[in-house]
Amino acid sequence: MYSDLKIVTGSSNPELAKAICNHLGCQLTPTLATTFSDGELRIEIGDSVRGDDVFVVQSTCPPAVNRNLMQLCLMLDALKRASAARITAVIPYYGYARQDRKVSPRAPISAKMVADFIGVAGAQRVVTIDLHAGQIQGYFDCPVDNLFAVPVMLEALQQLHEENMVIVSPDAGGVERARSYAKRINAPLAIVDKRRDKPNQAKAMHVIGDVKNRPAIIVDDMIDTAGTLCAGAKVLLENGATKIIACASHAVLSGPAIDRINATEALSQVFVTDTIPLGDKLERCPKLRVVSVAALLGKTIHNIHTGSSISVLFV
Repeated sequence: MYSDLKIVTGSSNPELAKAICNHLGCQLTPTLATTFSDGELRIEIGDSVRGDDVFVVQSTCPPAVNRNLMQLCLMLDALKRASAARITAVIPYYGYARQDRKVSPRAPISAKMVADFIGVAGAQRVVTIDLHAGQIQGYFDCPVDNLFAVPVMLEALQQLHEENMVIVSPDAGGVERARSYAKRINAPLAIVDKRRDKPNQAKAMHVIGDVKNRPAIIVDDMIDTAGTLCAGAKVLLENGATKIIACASHAVLSGPAIDRINATEALSQVFVTDTIPLGDKLERCPKLRVVSVAALLGKTIHNIHTGSSISVLFV
């Protein structure tokens, strides 16, 4: 088996990495992650990792997606060259996931290319949360554990003590995700019929299902510019929903997202996880509620390290 458990992190989400360590009862392995004067990244692992089971916690998230991705690859390479016994990339938010297929004749499949980068750099296993498209797991040549944020989200929702809830998918593509929420709490399911004219711009049309006189919970994997979310909330309100609450695993919140959420009176609360650090966005948007995935990732890391099953975390 492997020697010690080591947790390494870069600069993308150090607070989440520290919370994971607190759950595991261990310390972060010191890592130097700086930039040379010419802009090149410098990575150096501070302790010996020879023969160890090392987990690299690094989201490839905004506002510096490419820097975070390069940091991840350099840390993986450093660990590989330092003779770590096993290297697992823990990527709470997997950037480029929406570019998972060719949408025009001369476009790249960026999600596949990023997977190749991570594999070549040295990852022998990948742990992530709520991939935008589940088939991205097949882009890797190593085991991939695509965890779900459903349990932590539902725990937060149950504390609201709302009755007669209806779970809503903001588009047809998210029906499977919304159905998993609905099954767990025995709630009905509704779908917002959405037509997208161009990237980052969506127009919600009408609701499939009954939301009248019910609190509606919109479930999605991420909130980017919040156009889909806010348009869906308005349509649900027009269709008689008494309250609209949103749940999203990844709070990208780019461009006008914060302003849109603040301006949408139909939205009362927006629950997101800490897979992406929010910084001052929490102060700018009082509707945001953060639930942590540290315990979920901590349990996963512990089970992988000890050779235990992690299937219980997918229930």
